[in-house]
Amino acid sequence: MKLLINLKYFFKVIRRCILIINSFKMKNIFFYLILFSISSIFSQDITFVNSELHLENDAPFSEATIVNGIIYLSGEIGTSPNDKVVDGGIIPETIQALSNIKNKLERMGSSIDNVFKCTCMLSDIKDWPEMSKAYKTFFKEEKLPSRSAFAGSGLALNAKIEIECMATLKNKY
Repeated sequence: MKLLINLKYFFKVIRRCILIINSFKMKNIFFYLILFSISSIFSQDITFVNSELHLENDAPFSEATIVNGIIYLSGEIGTSPNDKVVDGGIIPETIQALSNIKNKLERMGSSIDNVFKCTCMLSDIKDWPEMSKAYKTFFKEEKLPSRSAFAGSGLALNAKIEIECMATLKNKY
């Protein structure tokens, strides 16, 4: 019975809205409202982020892009400041790659706490358990980002891992 009363009220409201929209003045307002809504959907503020060093290396990609407050970081491998992959295998490479991500996010006004999605590309899927242990040390247990991990071949500089991530520009919570 209660559902029937709610449905009657719903249809009554819909009929009133249709009557209002059918008036000439409301048609114009309705048209402009739709036009404004559509234009705001398609307008996006995009920022391309590149350090001086990255630009000097003439890489074919941006280090990051920021779209409407979301940071999309390009893949990071475990390179030290001299652009060499760190020695020692999957654990040191994972730690270095995540350190590089953390540093870049902080330079952009964000933090590792704002990461909500990571994609981990491994050169060998057998490294997954060790990579996961090192990976977890960078995030608070209650703020583990969603993650995908897969293995492929031919990572840059023969790295064992490459990690890309998405984060919010500022902590909104």
